[in-house]
Amino acid sequence: QVQLAESGGGLVQAGGSLRPSCAASGRVFNIDAMGWYRQAPGKQRELVASITRGDITNYADSVKGRFTISRDNAKNMVYLQMNSLKPEDTAVYYCNVKTSFPSRNYWGQGIQVTVSA
Repeated sequence: QVQLAESGGGLVQAGGSLRPSCAASGRVFNIDAMGWYRQAPGKQRELVASITRGDITNYADSVKGRFTISRDNAKNMVYLQMNSLKPEDTAVYYCNVKTSFPSRNYWGQGIQVTVSA
């Protein structure tokens, strides 16, 4: 089992920045990809950004150029630097970790990010 603990959400004005982080604990030795998803009210959960153990990143088109995902494998942490935030970025953000051998998918509890106009 892998446990995930997110922090760093909050309320920010449009144009501002936040840097959520997620700490993984437990059976972390077989973590492969780490990432962030978000879910706005009335919408489906969507991928925001992901990063492999080899630092290959993937971003949703809506956040490219504004958000940067990074990870610290020694600390089992993943970060999401969010700049130039927009009201449409308002959502609950979830940390996600994928493991291999066995292949499993783990989710954090979610943190609220609210961007005011």
